[in-house]
Amino acid sequence: MKRLSIRLNLMLSLAAISILVLMGLPAQRAAAFGGCEEDCAKCHTLKKDEAENILKSLNPNLKVLEVRDAPARGLWEVTLKAKGKKGIAYLDYSKENLIIGQILKVKTRENLTRERYIELNRVDFSTIPLENAIVIGEPKALHRVVVFDDPDCPYCAKLHGILKEIVAERNDIAFFIKLFPLKIHKDAYRKAKAIQCEKSLKLLDDAFSKKKIPDPACDTDEIDRNLELGRKLGVTGTPTIVLEDGRVISGALTKEKILEYIDGRPPSTSPEKKAPGK
Repeated sequence: MKRLSIRLNLMLSLAAISILVLMGLPAQRAAAFGGCEEDCAKCHTLKKDEAENILKSLNPNLKVLEVRDAPARGLWEVTLKAKGKKGIAYLDYSKENLIIGQILKVKTRENLTRERYIELNRVDFSTIPLENAIVIGEPKALHRVVVFDDPDCPYCAKLHGILKEIVAERNDIAFFIKLFPLKIHKDAYRKAKAIQCEKSLKLLDDAFSKKKIPDPACDTDEIDRNLELGRKLGVTGTPTIVLEDGRVISGALTKEKILEYIDGRPPSTSPEKKAPGK
């Protein structure tokens, strides 16, 4: 009887040990074979041709240019091209969900998607003729910036004051205004032509101040050339800023943000005030 009791206790002890071992197996196995708890990218891969096959089911005209890790974990950033324009989409690690949107850095409020988009769509600054532009500042300044403006655009008027403020403080920056009247502003083309004929910064000031602008004193085709140039550069609204390094930035920016772009400083922690022109 005593021997039976010893055997029973031994069996129970072995059973208890077995349960403890089994309970510990998942953690041990994950540790032994390397799970995805710390770095999921080691387990998940996406090649360019694979991404293209996935996305072509949505749009056969899409071409994938690059696949890389997104700023947010669990996503790939896919650089796309369609109709000559580059864009960004995000594909999750399941390869089943496509995300079209923007990633914002919470602490700094930096729009990471927008900054990446700007980098991808650089243009050749040297292809922009400057000789007939309306200049704010010294034309031979170290830093030259092109601004596409509509004389009836309220956001352009707001930016115009900021540009003059910058030039008053910095003699190493000049802004070259290319008049780019939008069709939604019925009188903008006439005003742009009148301002261009005189090549007058004062008339541009008057337009932004809602003063009456006289009819054009010449028959210049400069505005039409600006419109064509803007289309080639991908300009779709005003104001649009083009930096010498080829970055194209749409919307009215703060003074601080403009100087960050020009001087190459890291993004500020302050929110960017921008709005597309209409």
